[in-house]
Amino acid sequence: MVTQHRPRPDDTPQSTAREPLSLRRGIARWQTWWVRLFILTVLVMPSVPVPRTWAIAAMLAPLLLFLVRPPARRPEPLGLHAPVRGRWVAFNSPGSRVPSHRVRAHGQMYAVDLSRADTEAPQSVGGSLRGRSPAAYPSFGAPVVAMAAGTVVHVTDRHRDHRARDSWPGLIWMLTLEGFFRLLGGADYILGNRVIIRHDDATFSLSGHLRRASVTVSAGDRVDVGQTVGQVGNTGNSSEPHLHVQLMDRARPESAAGLPMCWHGVDIDPEQLSLRWATGYARPSAVPGFPANGQYFEAADPAHDPA
Repeated sequence: MVTQHRPRPDDTPQSTAREPLSLRRGIARWQTWWVRLFILTVLVMPSVPVPRTWAIAAMLAPLLLFLVRPPARRPEPLGLHAPVRGRWVAFNSPGSRVPSHRVRAHGQMYAVDLSRADTEAPQSVGGSLRGRSPAAYPSFGAPVVAMAAGTVVHVTDRHRDHRARDSWPGLIWMLTLEGFFRLLGGADYILGNRVIIRHDDATFSLSGHLRRASVTVSAGDRVDVGQTVGQVGNTGNSSEPHLHVQLMDRARPESAAGLPMCWHGVDIDPEQLSLRWATGYARPSAVPGFPANGQYFEAADPAHDPA
């Protein structure tokens, strides 16, 4: 095992001052409504007696507004504890490329997905839309902990855990019709059950795709680093049970810019890669020292970490 950079618990960003809401943030925060308006105009404008140029402009305007994103930020990575304990594998990771999820929407610029290290079940290329039960995956029900002390500002815990999209028909369904309806539903249906915490340095962490009825905190609660806030689930835009975690400069994902982070108390295994999640070399945009796609890491309990 090789121990990576271990920032001190008091590491803070170069600048966490909350600037006034900019025009770009103000437009981005309504991105769900822009896409809804776009669909509505596409359906309505062909039957409205206006010049064709006006109809096209009316349809394109909400689409262009939907594409507006908050200003990107890249301060030095913030030192936090990992949101899990034990041995895990990273994928869709900023340790390989940024934007890690290929989008900047919903504060996901530096987001990462995590799965239990013993989750190596191959996807079925045949089968039906039904998929396996989320309980069939070792990640399902694993505890999720706070990466730093702070105050809970948002909790969603009502979405059901759907079955895995572990076949080609299931994946196609997820990426087409299901994905379209989740896009119309906005962050609530993309991120699923989630906990958002405002940390003492004015940054916000989001843990998403949580298990239904597993959240153990409420808005307004004070949490300590390492405190359990919920369990890994399969809610929102998720193909199988895993944890989605990100750091943001706003509480509302639609108007937030993603922030880079690094984890102390984490040992990255340089000898073994997950064949399922590894994607080769890291891009120049990658965050140094963060677990790359397919890398296994061991996350210590913050209570026993000497950092």
